[in-house]
Amino acid sequence: MMSNTTTRKPVLFVLTSHGTKGDGGQPTGFYLGEVTHPLAVLEAAGIAVEFASTKGGEPPVDGLDLTDATNARYWSDAAFRAAIGSTAKLDDVDPARYAAVFFAGGHGAMWDMPQSAEVDRVTRSVFEAGGAVAAVCHGPAALVNVKLSDGRYLVSGRNVSAFTDSEERAVGLDETVPFLLASTLVERGATHHPAPDWTAKVVVDGRLITGQNPQSAARVGEALRDVLAA
Repeated sequence: MMSNTTTRKPVLFVLTSHGTKGDGGQPTGFYLGEVTHPLAVLEAAGIAVEFASTKGGEPPVDGLDLTDATNARYWSDAAFRAAIGSTAKLDDVDPARYAAVFFAGGHGAMWDMPQSAEVDRVTRSVFEAGGAVAAVCHGPAALVNVKLSDGRYLVSGRNVSAFTDSEERAVGLDETVPFLLASTLVERGATHHPAPDWTAKVVVDGRLITGQNPQSAARVGEALRDVLAA
């Protein structure tokens, strides 16, 4: 159980800094709704959020759907735009400051997050200190190579949800991404729980919270809020 002192710490949202899909140069980045929807839930609960990215500064944005009311509200908010326009570099982050770390999706996460030693450091530190780790859609790509201090993969023996191989084929990027996310999580020893394509799905395994797709983003925020309040 996490103490009230712990829950007063902020949550660290980590965004991808990678802006292209493979060699074709098609733009990508972090998926806006996978930031704004969990953020809205946490802010409504009085939980502070801070932003980092693998390279720091202003990360590339994808999924800029301003017909989504939550996206539109945040995109027109000067404080939000300033925060995501000047993210901390993950190298400079002290994980002891945070109650949880959350990895937003967007296809860019498939390239930079699995290769980042800083993703590994921050995730392991937060989790082993009793904090929560959350991710949605392609955000769980950040977790595929994270190892705990005993050498085991963080996801080994745990229940997870993530963007499915079927969804990757549906968007025509199964041969563009460097690996298939759901299959790789299974290779790391996780049990992956898929829902039908584009159906909201969130899996909570103790302090590990994962969601399948953009439709799952708000529910990941709700699950993270509830874990932090426990």
